[in-house]
Amino acid sequence: MPDVRLDVTDTLGRRVVRLTKEMFTIGRRSECDLRVVGTDVSRDHAEIKLEGERYLLRDRASRCGTFVNGDAVTERHLAHGDRITLGRGDTQIVFLTDEHDRRSGATSGVIDLRQISILLEGLRALGSGHVLDEVLALVMDSAIELTGAERGFIMLANDQGRLEFRLARGRGRVTLSGSRFDTSHKIPEEVFAIGKVKRIDSLLDGDLANAHEATVALGIRQAVCAPLRLMRYVQDIGSAPEQKRIGVLYLDSREEGKLVTQTALNGIETLATEAAIAIENARLYRETLEKARIDQELTIAAEIQRALLPEPHHVGASFEAVAASIPCRAVGGDFYDYLSLPGGAFGFALGDVAGKGPPAALLTASLQGIFAGQAAAASGPADTLSRVNRALIRRAVQNRFATMVYGVLSPDGKLTHSNAGHNPPMLVSGGAVRRLDQGGLVLGLFPDAAFDEEAIQLNRGDLLVVFSDGVSEAMNRQGDEFGDSRILSSIEANIDRDPQTLLDSLLGAVREFRSGAPQHDDVTAMMLRYTGTPR
Repeated sequence: MPDVRLDVTDTLGRRVVRLTKEMFTIGRRSECDLRVVGTDVSRDHAEIKLEGERYLLRDRASRCGTFVNGDAVTERHLAHGDRITLGRGDTQIVFLTDEHDRRSGATSGVIDLRQISILLEGLRALGSGHVLDEVLALVMDSAIELTGAERGFIMLANDQGRLEFRLARGRGRVTLSGSRFDTSHKIPEEVFAIGKVKRIDSLLDGDLANAHEATVALGIRQAVCAPLRLMRYVQDIGSAPEQKRIGVLYLDSREEGKLVTQTALNGIETLATEAAIAIENARLYRETLEKARIDQELTIAAEIQRALLPEPHHVGASFEAVAASIPCRAVGGDFYDYLSLPGGAFGFALGDVAGKGPPAALLTASLQGIFAGQAAAASGPADTLSRVNRALIRRAVQNRFATMVYGVLSPDGKLTHSNAGHNPPMLVSGGAVRRLDQGGLVLGLFPDAAFDEEAIQLNRGDLLVVFSDGVSEAMNRQGDEFGDSRILSSIEANIDRDPQTLLDSLLGAVREFRSGAPQHDDVTAMMLRYTGTPR
């Protein structure tokens, strides 16, 4: 039988399988001569049969079909280099014969341009569906097989435009550690700068030996280096395409005269160009996966943060409260909380941690836990804020602080409150407005900060409006702030309505004021109405 082999690339990796039988079966079954894993591969997918001196590929009524060089087939005689695809393309098989190599005079160390073309098809597929390291390994192994080099490496440009080692491989698809691919940086840096392939047939020649002394010292005699470049075509007729160089592909050998032929040299330049596309696609794919992972984590974090907040609507015997918090990102630094205290008292708080996004959200969760633990043991709002401040100081989160309002409403209408650097709440009572600013400094910065509290008597129907600076400092496209006056106008226009309607009207007024401008800060507000002493 002629020496025939299949170069197989599937989800298990890349391998070479020899055809040693006149009837060779392919499929998912363990009894198949070539077992291929894939959701679009049938149990008995296809067969290859020797007929005289030719091999016939026959599809065995597979579910997703068999293709040769992109064409769907039922039967097809195979020629050297034919690309067989099973199903949608996750499995690629290249049909190879030694008889073709003998006729063409090719050596075992050199792949012809037809194989390069097939290889590049695989690279394009890998670039959009596999991670970067797998693409780099495939490029390196293919380049070494193509040229007969002993070893090679890929360097990619970092954000500053400097080359960095990414992967080194030797013959036999062996990954080399950093200590095993030492070489002069001069050749790769020169190729990256000029954007052209550089081939050195003998590093022992006078001037070359002096110029690349460090490389010669390692025993290297031949080297070839190709730029990894992306070609971008511009719209102007007659304009040359623009180049973006992303790295270099370097190969070398200690044997003179055996590294590359001119045909293979042309192939390696083509391979480098196509490899650049595959590598860039893999980079973009990895970034997309990373972004999707971060988005998923933020979605979960947002769900957890919402779960840490109490139900927004809370009705007691002498009050009705409602609140809402709208982060400007997936997670935010604002929170509100309700507490049921001894004697039927109702505790409420609204806080704002400095910053936005995940760092602020983490500190917010910590602050909520500290507040809940300290409020139950404290003697009142001022004592609670003092305890929370000391707890935050002990955690020593640098450059992070929070503002907070905490109040306790007794069933008889007595309101005791303290303000730690927060926007003063508005108390609307009998047509008059009062700002509740008694308290002290922000939380988390000053170990010896002291806090005061104030006790006032509420009348039936009095309304307390608590809000974060994301409400008062909301900006429109002209850069104007919403301001306290607009908050008060929204409240006065709906003063006789229930707290939920008052809250909805305020948040709606903020959205209308922004009129499409982006939300720059978390928006949190609370409406608390005292409904009178219960009977």
